[in-house]
Amino acid sequence: MATAIVSSKYQIVIPKQIRQEVPIRRGQTLQVLAKGGIITLVPDRPLVELRGFLRGMRTEGFREKVDRV
Repeated sequence: MATAIVSSKYQIVIPKQIRQEVPIRRGQTLQVLAKGGIITLVPDRPLVELRGFLRGMRTEGFREKVDRV
């Protein structure tokens, strides 16, 4: 398990093992989420990267707008 130490300025360095496993670039923005005492870092992805990721998704069987509450 990789570990990180919080500096006196509350900064951390993401360990090399994790940087190699997850494609993070220098200067990339990360969303910081905290819930139940657990901190999660989620990389921001530009909308261009998300284009087409729902391709092939089933679109039938969803309710019509008039049926929604």
